[in-house]
Amino acid sequence: MKITVLQGSARLGGNTARLVAKFKEGAESAGHTVEVVNVGIMKINGCIGCEYCHTKGNGECVQKDDMQKVYPALADCDLLVIASPVYYWSFTGQIQSTITRFYAPEKPKATKYAMIITSHSPNVYDAITSQFKDVVDYFGAESVGIITANGDERTSAEKLKEVFDFGANL
Repeated sequence: MKITVLQGSARLGGNTARLVAKFKEGAESAGHTVEVVNVGIMKINGCIGCEYCHTKGNGECVQKDDMQKVYPALADCDLLVIASPVYYWSFTGQIQSTITRFYAPEKPKATKYAMIITSHSPNVYDAITSQFKDVVDYFGAESVGIITANGDERTSAEKLKEVFDFGANL
């Protein structure tokens, strides 16, 4: 299976990146191909609603930014993993902008979605999981799981094993 992970944290050595690396290790141990796209450090603007992509652009966005590097990964994956720290009960701005830009092509190829989210607090997941479920439903896809990690568990051996096992058992 071809897996694309949209890693939305700008902290490449942070908690989200650490969990993504362990997920990737597990998935690759099971024979899956994993591409991690670090959208957290890319320059990706949000959709401006101009409709160019659906009128004159034949599915191409009028904006020419780093999203051009993301589209091929979306067009060629079976599973899309959204990985993000929780910022004010939602995805990072970088993930938000990336998701709004899914509008230009028809939709990501993925038929399965998963999410890995990290936070300092254990009480911030309701809104972001609801938004994730809405994205999955909108694309008519299947959610294969949500991994949450908060506080000290973000760096615990148990959580790293859970994320590894999640990837290995897809």
